[in-house]
Amino acid sequence: MLKIAVPKESDLGELRVALVPDIVARFIKLGFEVLVQSGAGQGAHFTDSAYEAAGATIVNSAKELWESADILLKVAPPGEQEGEEEMNWLKTGATLISFLNPLGNPEQVQALAQRKINAFSMEMIPRTSRAQSMDALSSQANIAGYKAALIASASLPRLFPMMTTAAGTIPPAKVLVIGAGVAGLQAIATARRLGAVVEAFDVRPAVKEEVQSVGAKFIEIPIEEDTATSQGYAKEVGQSTQEKIRQVLTEHIKKSDVVITTAQVQGKRAPLIVTEEMVGEMSSGAVIVDLAAGQGGNCACTEAGKDVYYNGVTIIGPLNLPSTLPVDSSKVYAKNLLTLVKYLVKDGAIDFNFEDDIVSGTCVTYEGEVRNERVKKALATLVQA
Repeated sequence: MLKIAVPKESDLGELRVALVPDIVARFIKLGFEVLVQSGAGQGAHFTDSAYEAAGATIVNSAKELWESADILLKVAPPGEQEGEEEMNWLKTGATLISFLNPLGNPEQVQALAQRKINAFSMEMIPRTSRAQSMDALSSQANIAGYKAALIASASLPRLFPMMTTAAGTIPPAKVLVIGAGVAGLQAIATARRLGAVVEAFDVRPAVKEEVQSVGAKFIEIPIEEDTATSQGYAKEVGQSTQEKIRQVLTEHIKKSDVVITTAQVQGKRAPLIVTEEMVGEMSSGAVIVDLAAGQGGNCACTEAGKDVYYNGVTIIGPLNLPSTLPVDSSKVYAKNLLTLVKYLVKDGAIDFNFEDDIVSGTCVTYEGEVRNERVKKALATLVQA
């Protein structure tokens, strides 16, 4: 019987948990033994007693839990506890499934390989219809986009919706969303539900219909180069194209009460879209919420984890927004993990079938080797530097 272990997250401010009690019960029915560290669900408001009622065994010691795991399910990459690297507690041949930031921190992936830990990175789930129910990047981005619109609404010193009153009509707020991936589309939909007039831009012309379907006007900028990866993610464009985009967006940003930016490229600095000069042309009281703050920001004025005030404009650089709504973000992440583990485990063991695109795309280390080509390239770049 495979032992699935769920630790308490050690990252400061990480309130999510990898499994919730309902999903634990489903793993138990599938024949797994589930170990949960005491207090693992506390930040997400899931008690130890709820996990026990679902059939889990509560383990008090973090080290004991990690050492017992055949499969360890986590949210954030392994960190440090009690002056020790958490990954060093895993036994040789154990499997780790977590967000690992493999392109941004390839050295840790290499360390996992050296420890002979078989690791699956949730960031690397292929963007295919077959893998959609495992796509944790999308499930968490959906929540981040929703929260970004709420933050913008709460921070703007005026109303989002139009209101007709005896004292006159208050016009709706104007919101611009830059980047129409999962987070951007949810930000659009939420801002529209709050009553704002919304327009959006994305380098991928193919998302125009999706933007319009959630109630926003799509800003069209002719772009000659290829703007999407084979998996459908936005691709980094050249400097001349970036400058062309900034020129067109300047007028739209100037007229906006709120700008929400979501443009990110895995393993690279986020593209600079909103310059300091563009911020300076916005009206006093305007708000920018930069969801790319953790990757350097789409706005030149962004500081990760801080609110910056520039010429009357508030620039908010939130980090880890899904963790601010830990109940539901944990629920959907746990479902992503359940679907993935069910897919991977066959006849009581993980089937490392690298002919399968989900397995080959997501597995970053196997039997002492870094096996993902993109991670290998990231490591090679570090060596050259």
